[in-house]
Amino acid sequence: MIDIITIDGPASVGKSTLAKRISNYYEVPLLNSGRLYRAVASEIIDKKINIRDKYRILQCAKSLTNKNLSSKKLFSSKIDKIASDISSKKYLRNQLKIYQREFPRKYAIGKKFSVIEGRDIGTEIFPQAKIKIFMWADAKIRAQRRYLQIQKKGRKVSLKRIYNEIIARDTNDLNRKIAPLKPAVNSVLLDTSYLDIEQAFRVIKKLIN
Repeated sequence: MIDIITIDGPASVGKSTLAKRISNYYEVPLLNSGRLYRAVASEIIDKKINIRDKYRILQCAKSLTNKNLSSKKLFSSKIDKIASDISSKKYLRNQLKIYQREFPRKYAIGKKFSVIEGRDIGTEIFPQAKIKIFMWADAKIRAQRRYLQIQKKGRKVSLKRIYNEIIARDTNDLNRKIAPLKPAVNSVLLDTSYLDIEQAFRVIKKLIN
């Protein structure tokens, strides 16, 4: 069996950045599972699909490609909202679970391990993973980091709006009935409120090595 490292946590906690750092350093494949929901959300917007249209949403999920997942259109407030809404739909989670569980078998053959990042990877998708990491950070700090990221791209945004969106996303993720956001019982808890990515990466390297 291929070893798997799972990284879970709330919005804007640095999961994707840390997962990419691990993937690049160890030259192993990475799946950002949140992109699956974002890609489906993007298709819903582009094709003007009703959020209650189960059949068409499933068709979007079944036809996802690497091109969909690497699209630069996946990060916006509108995508955030729809991705959060559809992530609570059991039929969609079950369909995307297939994609996630097949990922290591498809892309990690001959590699030391694969990295899967998301919100329920250690609890629902790969409960047998070798190393499980659950990241957390204060919501105000996460909002400030996200605010600076957007500013660097030359876009104007309200810090208060970002903070409110993060709180709303946390509330939805933590309280949904299906696969709520929570640490796996045997996960390593990593609070990055006062850690930068390099400091967090050093902690993970010690776990891996």
